[in-house]
Amino acid sequence: MPNVSEGRRAAVIARLAGAARAVRDARLLDVSSDPDHNRSVLTLVGTPDAVLGAACALAAEAVAAVDLNEHEGVHPRIGAIDVVPFVPLYHASMAGCVALAQRFAEYAAGSLGLPVYLYAEAARDPARRGLAVIRHGGFEELREAIGTPARRPDVGPARVHPTAGAVAVGARDVLIAMNVDLTGADAPVARSIAGAVRESSGGLPALQAMGVWLPRRGLAQVSMNLLDYRRTSPLAAFQRVRDEAHRRGAAVAAGELIGCAPREALPADPAAALQLRTFEPRQILDPERLAAAFDAPERGASGPPPGPASL
Repeated sequence: MPNVSEGRRAAVIARLAGAARAVRDARLLDVSSDPDHNRSVLTLVGTPDAVLGAACALAAEAVAAVDLNEHEGVHPRIGAIDVVPFVPLYHASMAGCVALAQRFAEYAAGSLGLPVYLYAEAARDPARRGLAVIRHGGFEELREAIGTPARRPDVGPARVHPTAGAVAVGARDVLIAMNVDLTGADAPVARSIAGAVRESSGGLPALQAMGVWLPRRGLAQVSMNLLDYRRTSPLAAFQRVRDEAHRRGAAVAAGELIGCAPREALPADPAAALQLRTFEPRQILDPERLAAAFDAPERGASGPPPGPASL
């Protein structure tokens, strides 16, 4: 599920999606883009080599197309291709995803010149298991600090790429990203709600949250990552945000699911229960849907690009 620091230029997002689609035996299930976050999340599935190849092709396109010196958005980021997590589904294993993360790291460093930080199950340094540590201060801080012992990358040069920054690469379980738009709230209220719901502040387990103001849409939002939907479901997270908003004299305007989520994580009617402002059945992950995706005609030909990652 690669995260790219581009959510505004439709032509660039189309090229990113096209690069991922062009790899045989990989399927692009979803592209979620947001102009205020200035970020796109792509959901790719396939055989290990196909997913690796698609991630490599997408990364090369992102490095060519995104200049972080000209990038701004409300979402933290350190790279043009910012985060590349490999996630085991159904018959895949976490060990296999760790191996893919390591192969991608070698490609990103060797072929694209990116410093690479390994996180989650692929972390080499236990202190880097969480993304927040790696992304602290964003591209701008990392540009100055990367040469210090605490910020040296796990793979690749100890300097940021001049336009594409760095990349965090990991292996992890399914993460569900969702946003809740607010009415009657400003940025401080959104931040207060985020603090009340996230685990690190005593809120719901396995939940990360931040409150932001979206200038293009003129509203406040609570943006969340559900690290384990079995411990905190999307419905439980949504209801907690709604309740905290009411306590502060605000209300929920709409929910938003970013990318895909397993069917068992969602309520029976996700659009109604989560007040989703947009929702497509393709955002539901289940074995039948994946099988249908691979029954569709292939739209690509070649495998991964040359380099260490294609081995």
